[in-house]
Amino acid sequence: MTKLMYRAVSMLVSMVGGLLAGAIFKKAWQLAAREDQAPKATDASRGWHEILIAAALQGAIFAVVRAALHRLTAASTHSLTGTWPGEGNGGKEREKA
Repeated sequence: MTKLMYRAVSMLVSMVGGLLAGAIFKKAWQLAAREDQAPKATDASRGWHEILIAAALQGAIFAVVRAALHRLTAASTHSLTGTWPGEGNGGKEREKA
């Protein structure tokens, strides 16, 4: 039951995380490039260099936000239930670190 609730909450957190990561990327791009919009991959007026830098920055931000929120969700589940919902322990109890 705990794992099912964790998965439902995790899906909701993932959606919110996507919105959060998008907002962070938009702000980071505005600060870094002094432009309102990041370049699209199909924009003919932009070079490879700019497109790939934007994609790498966006990917890094999304990965960090996703990992942080998933870890926070797992740690919160562990704090509330005493069971770690992640992989590697088969749902067994785990000591708090």
